[in-house]
Amino acid sequence: MSFINYSSREINCKLVYYGPGLCGKTTNLQYIYNKTREDAKGKMISLATETERTLFFDFLPLSLGEIRGFRTRFHLYTVPGQVFYDASRKLILKGVDGVCFVADSQLERMEANIESLENLRENLTEQGYELDKLPYCVQYNKRDLPSAVPVEELSELLNPTKVPEYEAIATTGQGVFDTLKALAKQVLQELRKGS
Repeated sequence: MSFINYSSREINCKLVYYGPGLCGKTTNLQYIYNKTREDAKGKMISLATETERTLFFDFLPLSLGEIRGFRTRFHLYTVPGQVFYDASRKLILKGVDGVCFVADSQLERMEANIESLENLRENLTEQGYELDKLPYCVQYNKRDLPSAVPVEELSELLNPTKVPEYEAIATTGQGVFDTLKALAKQVLQELRKGS
């Protein structure tokens, strides 16, 4: 899970944005990156092949406080959305501290959402994690589109355990930081329990 760097007095936490292809994972990370102060973030790295892209960057939020004198640095990752990149998804989930499942709110994407959520559970189980025991939240993205399913229906289908859930329009930033803050807060609560 978390990696402690004693020389820099930092606890490094890994947050993974998971979801079907084109649901808005990358848009979330790009928005967060663009709105984070230069001196509080690392470089955004994009690992791209012909057909997949994984984004990564780290940042040091200044408002979340310290744990036993250690600052907290968050490393944000996206997974490739397409199912045939399952090996990449598994690799990115290694050492995860918190997961945000980004769902595409459009009616025509419900099957892809369900498939991706099942895939997330399977991949975590393979790595020895249980989604229900990890810091976890759900984001319903693309709320501005005409075919967006009502949140109650999305919640029933994609959030049966009633973890924190947020509506979002990642292209405008609506709900993006609410989701991130909720996930970061859960991760910090877990760290405090263990300290």
